[in-house]
Amino acid sequence: MVPTWLIITAGIGQIFTACIYPYIRHQVFDWYNDVQKLKPLNQEIAKTYSRYIQGLNFSFGLIAIILPMNLQNKTPLALALSGLIAAYWIGKVATQFAYYPMYQIPQKKLFRIGSYLMNGLFMLFALVYTWLVFINLLNIQL
Repeated sequence: MVPTWLIITAGIGQIFTACIYPYIRHQVFDWYNDVQKLKPLNQEIAKTYSRYIQGLNFSFGLIAIILPMNLQNKTPLALALSGLIAAYWIGKVATQFAYYPMYQIPQKKLFRIGSYLMNGLFMLFALVYTWLVFINLLNIQL
């Protein structure tokens, strides 16, 4: 079993990432000024996907906090949901390291430390949900 406190910690971390996401976009990446350079439709698409990301992070966190035992109760639904969330975070970690040039983060100490902490959180999420997938997969009750 994955410790309940670890699942809840991951949930709190995911809600934290959802809440801090607008600050990071604005303060660290100057995202809004970049989006203004796009055509109006592309601006709206970028904003919509940004909200999807924020909403998924928040929703996954809420699920982990409210239903930690249901994420590892060895049912097909627990496997499917933990698998979805694991794939989401594994994809985020892989994308982060493969495609995002972290050297472009402003070199303020807070932002450098924050980038390491956020990447650490993303890896924690990927590990916790991957562990849940294995717990559910190895002991699934149909």
